[in-house]
Amino acid sequence: MSSLLSTIAHGLLNALTSNSSPRRRAQKTPAATARQTGAVQEPTAGRQAGRETLRVDPDRINDLRVSYAPQPDGNPDAGEVIWTWVPYEEGDGRGKDRPVLVIGRLSPDRVYAVRMTSKAHAGDRDFLPIGSGAWDPQARDSWVDVEQLYSVHTKGMRREAAVLDRGRYDRVARALIDRYGWARG
Repeated sequence: MSSLLSTIAHGLLNALTSNSSPRRRAQKTPAATARQTGAVQEPTAGRQAGRETLRVDPDRINDLRVSYAPQPDGNPDAGEVIWTWVPYEEGDGRGKDRPVLVIGRLSPDRVYAVRMTSKAHAGDRDFLPIGSGAWDPQARDSWVDVEQLYSVHTKGMRREAAVLDRGRYDRVARALIDRYGWARG
């Protein structure tokens, strides 16, 4: 019951703080859908209060150590592709479940990650092509968005999807280190 109330409260807060454009008003929140259908919806991993995936300004992060330390043990580690709910750029409470590449640790409970997409971004300096992998059951090519950094709570991760091989990870790490001046861990 408290999960339903939390979902409804989150939806109401989003409605009160979101942009009032007609396009956004027409979008239904999960809480609105739950109210209309009578369904109880549990928050998606990465969306629960205190465990939500948060967008972080990479230009304000000075002490990130980009490392490679995958350990397929159920915990998110640098070098692993994990799935979590990721907020959209608009910051209006909407988002989607997607793969992210863990690049370093923020705290015992949180890791830094960059989002991944299967949408082609050839020639875009903010996206690095990394090919396909076990994180995508359709075996589509993927790109890493080196402009968008996220803080992912360890309990906000839905699942481990794959370990990115060291060669591809090092290409991503080099792009991030060159762009932001972070250290290699």
